[in-house]
Order: sequence, then structure tokens, then C-alpha cells
Amino acid sequence: MNGNTLLTVAAGLSFSAALAHVAIVLGGPDWYRFFGAGEQMASLAEAGSLRPAFITLLIATVLALWGLYGLSGAGVISPLPLLRPALVVITAVYLVRGIGGFILPFVSSHPAITQNSVTFWLVSSLICSLFGVCYLLGVLANWASLALAKG
Repeated sequence: MNGNTLLTVAAGLSFSAALAHVAIVLGGPDWYRFFGAGEQMASLAEAGSLRPAFITLLIATVLALWGLYGLSGAGVISPLPLLRPALVVITAVYLVRGIGGFILPFVSSHPAITQNSVTFWLVSSLICSLFGVCYLLGVLANWASLALAKG
């Protein structure tokens, strides 16, 4: 796969994750639980608090923005501002989350970690790592053209 294809795939993955987060808000408390948002978020949603929806929609917005940066890096849409550094940060966030999630449940007893199962951490970390690798390979393949992008 060339860099444009990899970044387009990465963008699609980010958009899919954004849509999943919107679906979680629509699905309600049981969806928060199933997808690993934690009991506190699920309980707040059950109580009618808007906080879980706000946080989850904020995450969805960030993921959609990352999808736009992937499309921009692939040349599908016009160059976005700070394209190269943004793609480096997006790649790093996905990879750090992915790799960290393979380690944290085995070395941390912090409630933010232990509220989710080891299975959650392993599956979500595999997903984040896959997203990060797609961005990484796409960015590396397109590195020279990303520097030329005027946005």
C-alpha cells in the first residue's frame, strides 16, 4: 500500500471510531458499559447527566478531526493547517495509547485502569495500535510531500 492509501485507511478508521462514539451516546448507559467507558460514566448517563454525552461527543469530534487530517495527508482534501506536525501527534497518541494499554493493566492498580477488564485493555489497545500503525506508515511514506503541503 502506498502512503495515500494508508492515510485514507487511517482516516476511515478514525471516522469509524468517531461514529462508534456517537452511537454510544445514542445507545445509552449499557453502551457506555459495554464499550468500556466505566461505571461512573454509565451511572451518570443513567441519572440523566449530560456530562457523559458531552465528553463522548468531544472525543468523537477529535477523532473526526483526526480523520480529516488523515484525508488531508493523503491528498484527498486540501492541506489542513500544521498538517505534518498534526499527523505526527495523531500517530503518537494512537501508538502511545495502544502500547500503554498492553502494559498498564498489568502494572497499575489505579481505579481508572482497573475499572475495565484486561480484555477491554487488550482489545482496545490492539485497535489503537492498528490505527497508529496505519498513520505511521502513511506519514512515513508521504513525509516529503507532507512538508510541501501548504495549509
